Amino acid sequence: MGRARWIVAAAVMVAAAPAAQAARFTLSVSPVTAAELRWSYRPGCPVPPSDLRLLRLSYWGFDGHGHQGALVVNRAVVPAVGQVFATLFAERFPIRRMEPIDAFRGSDNRSMAADNTSGFNCRYAVTTGPRQWSVHAYGEAIDVNPLENPYELAGRVYPPAGRPYLDRAYVRPGMAFAGGQLVAAFASAGWQWGGRWAGSPDYQHFSSTGG
Repeated sequence: MGRARWIVAAAVMVAAAPAAQAARFTLSVSPVTAAELRWSYRPGCPVPPSDLRLLRLSYWGFDGHGHQGALVVNRAVVPAVGQVFATLFAERFPIRRMEPIDAFRGSDNRSMAADNTSGFNCRYAVTTGPRQWSVHAYGEAIDVNPLENPYELAGRVYPPAGRPYLDRAYVRPGMAFAGGQLVAAFASAGWQWGGRWAGSPDYQHFSSTGG
């Protein structure tokens, strides 16, 4: 091989190395403490921090690159969540952002506005019915790409900037829809989709309980 060809080949190998590394799905699991959940946990929540786990995992961004994100979920659902996101990673399903809700001081509205994918948050359900704990308060629900997958309730849209995405017939990257990658990945792990709720579809919401 001539010197010029060797230089080109070496450059290609170096350039390909980061892409190959990013193409591997990784998942790590660690305990969390109440101090680490300063904004999302408080005494009286339905599950204690000892029942929760911090997951650091790979995902593909809308920029076409691999990223590392973090989710807090109930320890009981760790295998299912790992399966779901390994599948989504293999299929290169795009996710905008993935940080624990504490990065937004526990504010679901701020997290949704940032198009953040999140799990545990000790809060009540956003509903017109009697006050009850959200499945997020148990660490058994995940909201994915809230902007592309808004929640419609009583004429309001969460987040408000997601209103253009209420047209579910116009499928765009990152969206959840029946038969699509996102819904299928969660369904394969036994989780249900809030987009099936008649009258108040929550397209971003997936849970182990169906609630």
